[in-house]
Amino acid sequence: LQNVQNLPIDIQTSKLLDWLVDRRHCNLKWQSAVKVIREKINSAIRDMPENEEIKHLLSGSYIHYFHCLRIVEILKGTEASSKNIFGRYSSQRMKDWQEIVSLYEKDNTYLAELSSLLVRNVSYEGPALRKQVAKMQQLQHELSRRELECQSAAADMRERFYSSCKQYGITGENVARELQALVKELPTVLEEVGRKASALDKPIELYSAFTQFVCAWSEPVLPMLMFVQRRGNTTMYEWRTGTAPSLIERPVEDEAPLDMVTGESVSWGVSRHALGLKVTEDTRVFCIIDFNRCSIEIRGDGIRYHGDTPRAIVLAGPEGVARGEDALTLLETPATRNQFINELMELELFLCQRLSEMAEEGNVVAMSQFQLAPSVIQAQTTGRVQGMLGEVRALLEQLTSVRMQHLFMIQASPRYVERVSETLQHKLKQADILLLKRAALEERRQEALQEQARLEPRVDLLAERTRHLQTLLADCVRKRAGPAVETCSTSVLCTGTQWGSFTLQHRQPVLMWKY
Repeated sequence: LQNVQNLPIDIQTSKLLDWLVDRRHCNLKWQSAVKVIREKINSAIRDMPENEEIKHLLSGSYIHYFHCLRIVEILKGTEASSKNIFGRYSSQRMKDWQEIVSLYEKDNTYLAELSSLLVRNVSYEGPALRKQVAKMQQLQHELSRRELECQSAAADMRERFYSSCKQYGITGENVARELQALVKELPTVLEEVGRKASALDKPIELYSAFTQFVCAWSEPVLPMLMFVQRRGNTTMYEWRTGTAPSLIERPVEDEAPLDMVTGESVSWGVSRHALGLKVTEDTRVFCIIDFNRCSIEIRGDGIRYHGDTPRAIVLAGPEGVARGEDALTLLETPATRNQFINELMELELFLCQRLSEMAEEGNVVAMSQFQLAPSVIQAQTTGRVQGMLGEVRALLEQLTSVRMQHLFMIQASPRYVERVSETLQHKLKQADILLLKRAALEERRQEALQEQARLEPRVDLLAERTRHLQTLLADCVRKRAGPAVETCSTSVLCTGTQWGSFTLQHRQPVLMWKY
């Protein structure tokens, strides 16, 4: 029997209240009694003396039986003057709190309430607070990861922006202005290409001789390339007529009409002396206006006529003047530039094929085939052909580079500058948006950190109050259930609970739980 008395009784925390009711330590209808007590407590705390300890007991905590006992002890000092000769207090404050203590002790109602409070702290309040803390920690980790992603994406966007600017040959400070400034460099670059093409006389001569010898080709090969090699990057007028123009009037883009700039830049060619000119096949039409029957109004959107329908007056224009498209150079005009590039590629492929053939012309048959070939073909060596190929490829690479392609697009379409500028600026805007998003994520992470800092003291405070409640409750159960422990031969054994178990041992009750 002595050994049985020393055996502990392990009670699952969630079953503690049921255990007390089942052992008849508490009444089954304890909740109704607690409801009446809570109403009396709410009424009693409205009239309390000025005392720091009482303020501490009443602030921020659930007032239970042991708090009421302490308040009664404090009131014994503050309400000592109301004590009569029979040792009773006439103070209403003392009477109210003594009544509350009496109601708590009736049927051990306080024991049931403390057990319910312990179960709620251990099974619900504690896990909920810990779950919120874990959620805040996980949220901080997720926001930190997204911050790094936004920062990396923003850096990648800026890198792509500067990489694109480098391809265009600009710094990126003012994209539209820098792109427009690049077009001014285009004539100089094309003029340099025309000068470099003059060094292609030997590969052109070799290709021409080879086609005549092998294919008996009588027509000239590479006409555009040969023309640029001899005369350079000339105007379309010279390419079309074969003679250099005496005057070049390049088209003016995005400017006012010529007559709005200078009064003499456009000659309408209509005067009393000009009306007697005769029309020939070489005559150019400059104006269709008869001032005798109509008047004109010049505006920015065009020319308007007033009066009768104007009669056509055809005037003879000056010879040797390159205007409009004729004033553009061969490499500025898309059609002739494409022809020039195609002929360069044709020459490149010929030289590559010739190098491949020369590497295999070691036999007697191959040598005999070129015995009757012109000297320009027989005198070539692998090194010379390789040098020619290098010159052709260098010129082709300079003309077909990404930067040159962009320059040609800018020259051909003014709106291309707007599209490129918008595309590049969009990358910078995306980078700025990502940085703003990162700042918002950082702000949310700081808020989660502050929330965690606010919750952690609550967890510690709850743990401290629950430990204190554990000590009080274990002592009360030991006092109330001392003899019953000796006759108890069964136990409710529960291990591995969420927050621990209530262990009752003879004369030495211990509440085992952990956070």
